Amino acid sequence: MTLPQRTSAAPASDLKKQRLPDDLIAPATDIIDETALRTALFTAFSADADEAEIRRISVQMLGEARIEGREVIARAFAQIPFGARRTTRAYSYLMDCILRLVFEIATQRLHRLNNPTEGEKLAVLAVGGYGRGEMAPFSDVDLLFLTPYKITPWAESVIESMLYILWDLKLKVGHSSRTVKDCLRLGAEDFTIRTAMLEHRFIIGHAPLAQDLNARLWADLFKGSEREFVAAKLEERDLRHEKQGQRYMVEPNVKEGKGGLRDLQSLFWIAKYVHGTDDVAELVRKGVVRPDEYDTFVEAERFLWAVRCHMHLAAGRALEVLTFDMQVEVAERMGYADKGRRRAVEFFMQDYFRHATAVGDLTRIFLTALEAENTKDAPLLLRIFQRQPKVKDGYKVVHNRLAIVDDEIFLADRLNLLRLYEEALRTGLLIHPDAMRLVKANLHLIDETVRNDREAQRIFLDLMLKHGNPDRALRRMNELGVLAAFIPEFAPIVAMMQFNMYHSYTVDEHIIQCIWNLSEIEHGNLREALPVASTILKEGVNRRVLYVALLLHDIGKGREEDHSVVGSQIARKVAPRLGLTKAECTTVEWLVRYHLLMSDMAQKRDIADPRTVRDFAKAVQTKERLDLLCVLTVCDIRGVGPTTWNNWKAALLRALYRQTRRALEGGMEALNRENRGAEARKALREALVDWPAGDLRTETGRHYDPYWQGLHVTAHLVFAKLLRDIKNDEIKIDIHPDEDRDATRVCFALQDHPGIFSRLAGALALSGAQVRDARTFTTKDGYATAAFWIQDAEGSPYEDTRIPRLRDMIRKTLRGEVMTREAIKPKDKLKKREQAFRVPTSITFDNEGSEIFTIIEVDTRDRPGLLFDLTRTLAAQNIYIASAVIATYGEQVVDTFYVKDMFGLKLHSKVKRDLIEKRLRDAISEGSERARS
Repeated sequence: MTLPQRTSAAPASDLKKQRLPDDLIAPATDIIDETALRTALFTAFSADADEAEIRRISVQMLGEARIEGREVIARAFAQIPFGARRTTRAYSYLMDCILRLVFEIATQRLHRLNNPTEGEKLAVLAVGGYGRGEMAPFSDVDLLFLTPYKITPWAESVIESMLYILWDLKLKVGHSSRTVKDCLRLGAEDFTIRTAMLEHRFIIGHAPLAQDLNARLWADLFKGSEREFVAAKLEERDLRHEKQGQRYMVEPNVKEGKGGLRDLQSLFWIAKYVHGTDDVAELVRKGVVRPDEYDTFVEAERFLWAVRCHMHLAAGRALEVLTFDMQVEVAERMGYADKGRRRAVEFFMQDYFRHATAVGDLTRIFLTALEAENTKDAPLLLRIFQRQPKVKDGYKVVHNRLAIVDDEIFLADRLNLLRLYEEALRTGLLIHPDAMRLVKANLHLIDETVRNDREAQRIFLDLMLKHGNPDRALRRMNELGVLAAFIPEFAPIVAMMQFNMYHSYTVDEHIIQCIWNLSEIEHGNLREALPVASTILKEGVNRRVLYVALLLHDIGKGREEDHSVVGSQIARKVAPRLGLTKAECTTVEWLVRYHLLMSDMAQKRDIADPRTVRDFAKAVQTKERLDLLCVLTVCDIRGVGPTTWNNWKAALLRALYRQTRRALEGGMEALNRENRGAEARKALREALVDWPAGDLRTETGRHYDPYWQGLHVTAHLVFAKLLRDIKNDEIKIDIHPDEDRDATRVCFALQDHPGIFSRLAGALALSGAQVRDARTFTTKDGYATAAFWIQDAEGSPYEDTRIPRLRDMIRKTLRGEVMTREAIKPKDKLKKREQAFRVPTSITFDNEGSEIFTIIEVDTRDRPGLLFDLTRTLAAQNIYIASAVIATYGEQVVDTFYVKDMFGLKLHSKVKRDLIEKRLRDAISEGSERARS
């Protein structure tokens, strides 16, 4: 992977002798025939042509040549979609040829000098990525115009004419005009400029000037400043990572993100600056990197450059963030295909994350090697506190990292491959790259004998249970392949991306995030945010069961069958291998099989319905399982992404846990509807003690039983005030924040009529609100009460300043001043980056989950006007909606409706259910087409 020498290009007079490159994605003359184009250009210029005419002809002919050349490169690249290095060289070569011709036009026709003075000399150099000979299809053209002394009027005119032609060619040019002295001065002040000049490459002009710059840079600027340069590049890298996010984030920045091209380029810059070589292979010969690491470098660079080039070509512009829609496009361009239940894009992104992780490992190894050479400063803490922790026999501390004294003795006991991590956690030391290299090269030693060794099982469990930071050990083991070697069933989910907007991490990183959350709860760091989970852990649970269940809960992902079922089957084999007892294995298997049960019950069912809690309690059976499942569920949701957990989910889970615990401890009769209704009426009377007895009797007598059982007393109070003295044509609205749920509660009281739920849902959709939960009730005297819990587009409660506008839009819609169906169409659109997601529609009818309602569950692709379409469709079929529960998972939504027919009965007729399902599917299909148009 040797890059072009920085000062090897021939001067204009030697162009005919110049050997054409043979390492491009297509033959050089197919891309651009520089000699023929030069002849055609200078022939096209008439003897008396002025500058405007020459520029016009130049732009036309060079533009056509550039377009044709780019098409040749793109076609060749499409045939060899991983041929990235040859492609980037091809774009650089095409640009070189155009630049040389533009320079010749400027110096030989526009501003010809027959006898130039010593000061009237000019060299054109490529810098930055272009200087390195790496150009993506829409990369900037970074140029340095180099002059021996202060710029002369002639050089100024040449540069100006060149830039005008390049700009007319629609090129994005970054340029500077400097003397050698300027370059040295500015490079000393600014590391960005210094890095760009590190990669300078002579294109055309006065070659000795470029050679002088090269010599002076190395002698006067680079030499002796290696430590300073390395420190600056590391600081720059850390700031970049902080800005761009982790490499596991599902929409990574291919250029600037962690594990991306910039990290590889940083290695290249440091290698060149410290070791004076353009060839990374030279670092192998010098012993800085090993042959297998070099191969990893080459593969990662090849893959990442291929991705970036395909992104540019697909977008028709410079694009660095691998967005969801672009992931699908690039996966197809690179030849990935669907297989089983997994999409091509998921295989592609798994490869992407594997390469990004490899780049991270390479960076760490290389930088520590530099530290050993005293090029990079030792860590700050080591410089402040020189005392090093005591380590066990067989280990030593090198540059504040845990190293191995003797490789052969270490490998003689295979369990040392696990003990290394135990010692690292015990001492708090980072593992030395030489030790990491040794482990990675000997993963084959972790065989069935090791996996079934009781001491190995003890070490592994202790890594999670004993030292207080299990995520650190698991992440280190995962990055080197030790985790997949010790638990081979873990290997398929390493770097596995789930192509959706819900999960922020790869599957393996999600599991590690879940275990980190559990550790944080155990440490007492989340008592305020998670009071129930914190209390459960404080009271005591089987930690072995909980940690192993979390480790295995998503291990079945990516298979044909339901991942919970597959995961429980895997857990049945793996849990005994980790040293758990038979009873513990049974509990782990159950937790993995039903790890989504509590989340589904809380988010997809009405937990105010006693049957929901009763069915959940029957499934859980014991308080021990309830406690374990509750903590696992909390950690699972929090491990999905940094913004996934919120008070809404917390309130639902807390309520379900407390009601289920009460049922398990006090008997199912605690869930009796009548008891709850009587308690609710009593609570309202106590809250309205200042009301006249007649008004109070009217209020407590006007509602049916579901009203009392389905709402909290705070909502009963609001409705009592709204209904008091309400007129037949009046619409009363109360909008207040519900801080416990991170939502805004909107309560309506108005005259009842068919389709009321749909009208209310439409009014809220027009306001841009996302409905999370909703209930409607009919009074005995002909009024409807409805409570909707909503959030804004960002998933937050409405700010006070936005509520008046929200109220106004709702009133206009309910009064018929705004036609919902027409007004909602412009809002019902999917963003481009979200259009790549496929969510199959599933509709189920459940007559057993509620005592008095049929539960219709619609699982489909989310979009702004979906709830309105579904409720309008149900209203058209004379279906009464009592409540709706909306659970959103990124682009997927599960809308659950508790309904009755027009006679107040469940939907027992299969013919009727089939008709409703058909109508709902038609509404979803029509809405999807509208959203994508």
